[in-house]
Amino acid sequence: MALKPLAILAVALMAATLAGCARDIPYETLKAKYANPTSKFVTLPDGVTVHYRDQGRADGPPLVLVHGFAANLDTWEPWVARLGDTYRVVTLDLPAHGLTVTPPGYQMSTAGQVEVIDQLTRQLGLEPFVLAGNSMGGGASWNFALSHPDRLRGLILVASVGPRPPEPEGSPPREGPPAIFQVMANPVGRAALRSLNPRPLAEPGLKKAYVDEGLVTRALVDRYVDLALAPGRREMILAGRRGPPNASPDAVKGVTTPTLVMHGEKDVVVPPAVGRRLAELIPGARLVIYPEAGHVPMEQIPDRSAADVRSFIESLPPTRTPEK
Repeated sequence: MALKPLAILAVALMAATLAGCARDIPYETLKAKYANPTSKFVTLPDGVTVHYRDQGRADGPPLVLVHGFAANLDTWEPWVARLGDTYRVVTLDLPAHGLTVTPPGYQMSTAGQVEVIDQLTRQLGLEPFVLAGNSMGGGASWNFALSHPDRLRGLILVASVGPRPPEPEGSPPREGPPAIFQVMANPVGRAALRSLNPRPLAEPGLKKAYVDEGLVTRALVDRYVDLALAPGRREMILAGRRGPPNASPDAVKGVTTPTLVMHGEKDVVVPPAVGRRLAELIPGARLVIYPEAGHVPMEQIPDRSAADVRSFIESLPPTRTPEK
C-alpha cells in the first residue's frame, strides 16, 4: 500500500536521524570515480554538457539507450557487452543524472530530455536509429517517437512509464513502489529530502527494484548515492517533473514507430499493467513479460533481454541509404 503523508515524512525524518545532512560531491571527484576510458563529454546548444559513451561496432546499426530515474548510463553495460558485436551502442546520462552537467537554472523535464536525445544523436550523425528507454527514460523515448518519428527505426520500452490502466473494481491493493520513490513523489517528503543523505533509503529501494538482492552490491549502492550528491542535484531532481507530459492513452496511440515493450512481472516501481497498456495502445507493438524480473531486466536477465532486443532489431525493415 502507498505511504500516507505522515508516514512519508516519518521515513524522511528517520533518514535524517540515521544519516544527517550530506554535502554535495564535486563533479571532478565524481568523474574521477565513475568516468572510464570510453566516457566522452559534449556541450550541446542548450548548454547541457552530456556524458555519453559510444561503444560497440563503429559501423553497426545505431542503438541509443536511455536510463531511468536516479540511474545513469552504467545500467546499460550488460546490453553493451552482449550487443556491441553487432550494433553501435550509444548510452548517455540525462540532465540531473550521472556525470551530465546542466547550466544554472536548468529545469528537469521530459521535454528537455527529448531535446537532449535529439541534439546528441544529431551531433553523432545517428540517422536513423533504434531508441530504447527504461522507466523514466522510456517515457522520454516514446515522447521522442512522437516528436521525431522520422529519425527512428524502432522503439524499445523497458519497464517504461506510461498511462496506467484503471484498477478493476474490487481488486486487492497492489504493493506500493519503494519508499524512496513514494517520499520523492510527495511535497512533504521532497522538502525533507533536499539536504538529506539518500543512503538509508537507497539500498532498500534498490532491492525492491532489482528483486534479486544479490545484484544490489555495495558498489551499486555507492554509485546511486554518490551521483545523487552531485552539486545541486537533489534540488533539481526534487523540483523536476518525473512523469512524462502527454502520458495519456490518446497521446501514446500516436506512436507510429515499430515498438517492443519489455516488462518484468515483479516490477513494483512501474507495475507490469502499465507495460501491457502501452502494448495495447501503440499500434502493432510487441509485448514481452519476464515472470521473474523486476524493474531493470537489462541487468537482472541480460542474456534473455538482450537476445529479445537483437531479435526485434533484426525484424525491422532494412535501413534506407540517404540520397545524396
